[in-house]
Amino acid sequence: MGEIRSDTVLPARREDVELHTADGVTLVGELALPADRDPVATLVTLHPLPTAGGFMDSHVLRKAANRLPALADLAVLRFNTRGTESPRGRSGGTFDAGGAERYDVAAALEFAEFRDLPHVWLLGWSFGTDLALVHGRDPLVEGLLLLSPPLRWSTEDDLRAWAEFGRPVTALVPEFDDFLRPEEAVRRFAPLTQAEVVPVAGARHLWVGESAVRRVLDEVVARVVPARSPLPTEHPAAP
Repeated sequence: MGEIRSDTVLPARREDVELHTADGVTLVGELALPADRDPVATLVTLHPLPTAGGFMDSHVLRKAANRLPALADLAVLRFNTRGTESPRGRSGGTFDAGGAERYDVAAALEFAEFRDLPHVWLLGWSFGTDLALVHGRDPLVEGLLLLSPPLRWSTEDDLRAWAEFGRPVTALVPEFDDFLRPEEAVRRFAPLTQAEVVPVAGARHLWVGESAVRRVLDEVVARVVPARSPLPTEHPAAP
């Protein structure tokens, strides 16, 4: 058994994919699946703000794909929103500050449905949380997992709409977030009556450090596949 470290990549079936939006844009991404069995649930991930360096390889999302297919039998779909580039490639289109990105979210969910991926949850980080809140109310989505939500583009009407939609919403809010800290988050999320705001002591917006990443992934798995939580810190395939 080896310790799972920041650079650990556990076994999975990894496939480069393309998503095709209703407005004619091609998005590049990756689907990671358990190596030798079907997934029990799915994370469709939405990355941080691309104009501030966010992309599908932003470290928490990359580590989710590197670990969770093996540790929790999860499928993890990552992709670059329009105009965003990563080592996987550049998605078509141009950044639209959360507007035309509604087509990107819809394309990801359509892909998950086409591939018969089970129990789909949206996992957004920063800008990705706004995309989830504004554009993610789809019958396929079983819940939201929000990392460092700034509530920059999301309105009270969006929050109320999610309250009516009724699906669970968990917001992980760092104690020292640059945009929205726990006390204010509780107040701002009040219209979304089923929202669970989880303060994370000592954490910052970017979730830097292995302890922060482990906390995020544990909290995610605890909501999506509770039987797999807490996650192990060692694995036979870890070097």
